[in-house]
Amino acid sequence: MRIAIDAMGGDNAPDEIIAGALESVELLAQDDQLTLVGPENVIAPKLPPASSRKCNVAVVDAPEVIAMDEPPIDSLRKKPKSSIPVIAKLAKRGLADAVISAGNTGACVAAFQMRMRNLPGVVRPGIAVVFPTSEGPVTICDVGANIACKPVNLYQYATMARIYSKNVLGIHNPRVGLMSIGQEDAKGNEVVKKTRELIKSDPNINFVGNIEGRDIFRGVCDVAVSEGFVGNVILKLTEGVVDGLFKAIKDELVQEKPQLSEEFKPVIRRIYRKYDYNEYGGAPLLGVNGTALICHGASRSRTIRNAILAAKKYYTNKINDKIIEYLAKTSVRTACEQVTQ
Repeated sequence: MRIAIDAMGGDNAPDEIIAGALESVELLAQDDQLTLVGPENVIAPKLPPASSRKCNVAVVDAPEVIAMDEPPIDSLRKKPKSSIPVIAKLAKRGLADAVISAGNTGACVAAFQMRMRNLPGVVRPGIAVVFPTSEGPVTICDVGANIACKPVNLYQYATMARIYSKNVLGIHNPRVGLMSIGQEDAKGNEVVKKTRELIKSDPNINFVGNIEGRDIFRGVCDVAVSEGFVGNVILKLTEGVVDGLFKAIKDELVQEKPQLSEEFKPVIRRIYRKYDYNEYGGAPLLGVNGTALICHGASRSRTIRNAILAAKKYYTNKINDKIIEYLAKTSVRTACEQVTQ
């Protein structure tokens, strides 16, 4: 498998990105190939001799860099030789089976969609993030790719995230919930209400109805469907709450008894690791014609290593083929046409 990695994406690039790629080498097959994309004069000196690597690690020169805060579309137009559009071009030309970036999310979504295009039947791609919870992993789609959704978009997020949850996370019959402001059928705006009816009309979806934000961590569902705006707020809020909660626990333990803090360190680390987004690597952009993972901007080497392994699992499980096959069903297509009329 050939995986192209944006070496310049994220707050800790390029060192952490390169380190993560090299860490993954020992876990890949000998015929796998990693391609690090970025300024060759920066990346090449940081790589060990080729003879010491288990699989092939190549470098593709991309001298320009898109910053995390640059406007996505403008940056792609002004910097065509930057790493994000270059990895998208590699996928488009059939030179990469998967692409990974921890860079500017908007630029990633735009570049992957423009270059790789959508899968047949997919209207708008969505970013699917896996939330680790005490009740098991919960996949939320979308968390930022599409902030102005139509019912058909949300319905397709439900189907694609369900397929991902089943075939990658191993959940036999994922329960799907629709994010709203209340569990009652009458709650939510018109988009949510129409989406609810559309999902309910699909007998293959194990639909549990409307869910609220707190339900994500209560074991109510395995897949949560939302607009990108709402999903992104949930994602960032959860990150802040988790970080703040662990800091509060640490501060209380130190204040109570410094020695107690030292004794609890292994426990705190285990709990934090269980809820750490780095364990799942990157978030797949469901619906694009290829395997594309978008990682957290603060990704470390462990994040990139796990993202590479996640990309390989996505690709080998033929998730895109399963999505195409499902959306091609006559009954599903008819239902989508009815709700968009």
